[in-house]
Amino acid sequence: MRDSFFVVGEGVLEIDDKGEAITRQPSTAEELRRFRFSRLGPKGPRTDEETRTALATAMTANVPQPDSVDPVVPAGFTYLGQFVDHDLTMDRTESQLGQDVNLDELTQGRSPALDLDSVYGRGPRDKDDQVFYAQDGVKLKVGTTTPVPFPDEGTNIPFEGFDLPRRGGTAGTAADRRLPLIPDARNDENLVVAQTHLAFIRFHNRVVDELALTGLSGERLFRAAKELVVRHYQWMLRTDHLPRIIDPAIVEDVFTNGRRFFEVPGKHYRRDNSPTMPIEFSVASYRFGHSQVRGAYEWNRVFRTNGPLQRPATLFQLFTFTGVSGNFDPSSALPGDLDDVTRGDIFTLPSNWIADFRRLYDFTEAGRDDLAAPAEFNGGNVTKRIDTLLVDPLTKLPAGTFGGRGTQFREIERNLAFRNLTRASMMELATGQQIAELFGVEPLTAEQILVGDGGAVVEGLSEQQRAQLVEATPLWFYVLREAEVGGGLMGPVGGRLTAEVFHRAMEGSRISIVRSPYWRPTLGPDSSTFRMVDLLLFAFEGKADLLNPLGDPIA
Repeated sequence: MRDSFFVVGEGVLEIDDKGEAITRQPSTAEELRRFRFSRLGPKGPRTDEETRTALATAMTANVPQPDSVDPVVPAGFTYLGQFVDHDLTMDRTESQLGQDVNLDELTQGRSPALDLDSVYGRGPRDKDDQVFYAQDGVKLKVGTTTPVPFPDEGTNIPFEGFDLPRRGGTAGTAADRRLPLIPDARNDENLVVAQTHLAFIRFHNRVVDELALTGLSGERLFRAAKELVVRHYQWMLRTDHLPRIIDPAIVEDVFTNGRRFFEVPGKHYRRDNSPTMPIEFSVASYRFGHSQVRGAYEWNRVFRTNGPLQRPATLFQLFTFTGVSGNFDPSSALPGDLDDVTRGDIFTLPSNWIADFRRLYDFTEAGRDDLAAPAEFNGGNVTKRIDTLLVDPLTKLPAGTFGGRGTQFREIERNLAFRNLTRASMMELATGQQIAELFGVEPLTAEQILVGDGGAVVEGLSEQQRAQLVEATPLWFYVLREAEVGGGLMGPVGGRLTAEVFHRAMEGSRISIVRSPYWRPTLGPDSSTFRMVDLLLFAFEGKADLLNPLGDPIA
């Protein structure tokens, strides 16, 4: 998780070793190269630690939590959202310090853009990033799983192409050998986002195979494949992902009529200027996905409620079976076990942990009833409702998820809600009421903030703390409460902010459906449809044995 933000017009906002916020002026090199954030609204008041602790405790209480209802959102979209966040915030400029880089590359590298740089890096011709690519310099590398005897011979074989590529070798620690060979290692923080990243690798490679049939080869083939992949990706986000999390009327307004508040054309920027990212988006509104996370998932034929272990895959296990946060060691049972970089003797994903994508997405949307999730658990995992509650496991984050391996920290700092509230306070983020005023919308009432609709119960806060919460609601909590009282969809504050940033990030990408309004998808069922299930169907050739390589339970 980022602890340093270069905010245009303010300087570098950092959190020091003592957990205190400081602001310093950037060096000339930093100003040229650092990933650029901006501040959309005014500065807000800070929240004292006692209140942050009490509010975080209320948000992570171990209580029943409602699922998404209208619309019902398949659970894979939670982690697609995380994958997209990493694409937006991928900073390709850090490794360029001291290197010769042309201005165009530099500008693009420090800008939030929806261009899959978390998958492509700087491309196969870059001397550092060519390690992500196959020998042909066009396809991306894939990895092979490790055979394991549990529960049967069906998992005791290697599966090529079903893990991320990894460093391997014999040098360094066990953790070093497990690190993924992908441009953004954050996409190996949990197993769902890792398998999502793998799906995008396979999508690119399948597009390469199709375009190669037209006679393209070499760099021309790579560029054509990347352009087709990125345009379809953006179309899927605009038409499938965003309307599932934001009031669709807001999404339609932004993409039809343009932005009203963030980097509005003709006011504060020229069209050829690279985008910035509002800290209100990065630190608050786009952290809505934390509330969608489940404590456990029906994962595949092995890790399911009616499987050989009689339990689904826990959130902790989904951290365990990664190279960045975990160690692939099935005996790991506590967060501290994952902090041990020497633990375990498995260096790629065990074969019994390959995802069954039928359990994460609803392929019946594409008319593929043959790929419906097993009926044993009501048709597939769904996200939790977007609201002010987070599942209890998010109070026990492994240190690898926030760069804490090998450092000292307080136990409360494993609590994701506390981390989010603390970072926002340190950055003096605008309150929900301040952004509502900026957008000219009616703010939430005191009752909506304090009571909500089946979300966090804030009775544990003192009377003074509740009064403070009503007057100056932390933006992240406000966005979640707004969605909660709005039926689970982000509304006029959180939804508007998020949709406008997505629109700007697409507009500012080198490959852009916003700047090419007449482009239409060619890899879906028709010229106006390309959903995440269509992307997966294309990537995995529409085959059940690729979308679910472990197969179904033996009767």
